[in-house]
Amino acid sequence: MNQNRSIGELIRDFLSETGQLAYFAGRFFREVVRPPYEFREFLRQCYQMGNRSLVLVLVTGFIIGLVLTLQSRPTLLEFGAESWMPNMVGISIVREIGPVITALICAGRIASGIGAELGSMRVTEQIDAMEVSGTNPFNYLVVTRVLATTFMIPLLVIFGDLIALYGSALVEYFKGGMSFQLYFNKVFNALSYGDFIPATVKSFFFGFVIGLVGCYKGYYCKKGTAGVGKAANTAVVNASLLVFFVDFMAVFISDIFYEL
Repeated sequence: MNQNRSIGELIRDFLSETGQLAYFAGRFFREVVRPPYEFREFLRQCYQMGNRSLVLVLVTGFIIGLVLTLQSRPTLLEFGAESWMPNMVGISIVREIGPVITALICAGRIASGIGAELGSMRVTEQIDAMEVSGTNPFNYLVVTRVLATTFMIPLLVIFGDLIALYGSALVEYFKGGMSFQLYFNKVFNALSYGDFIPATVKSFFFGFVIGLVGCYKGYYCKKGTAGVGKAANTAVVNASLLVFFVDFMAVFISDIFYEL
């Protein structure tokens, strides 16, 4: 009986959390078109989230390109299909691996940072002070951060994809003697607009959910220092889960369009 009740409470909490997040998203769309427009703060957040996450994304992308090629090469050699390596790696990275891995890195790096930052501001009553002074804290703190993540994640994905392909080309150069020009010619011949467009569109949605969840958890953080830690932790977990959900929906919808 207690187990059934606990499951019921979990379902109720999940539905309540989903509804509150949806309301938070609706408030974002209402506030984003209302002046004043905090353009300077938006640029500062773009720098904070883009520039400071760039090195981590580049290093991770380079290693993924190396590992994917090194792991796939022996299998392709067995079938005499090593010449297909650029095609396979290019499509895998551009369509799926690059956007998802970059989004997960940013979910850990950015969502936790936003959750901790806004959570500490809520705990120290800085957000309450902004409301009392007549400043719109939602516009200044939430809208700028969500917009920054929405626009910066696709750029990080592009850089991550390019460095991952370079890492793969490096392996092919030393292992198979394939020149960089031939490698990238094969990659771009294998790719089409049907590969680039869905990957780019879902990258914007990845950025949106990462910023939204981080801001939501921090903005409604519970009082106390423990609340700040919980806000940062749950922001990472929820943002990562939403990234996978958005990725599934994007693949599902794009598959429907391919069939049409």
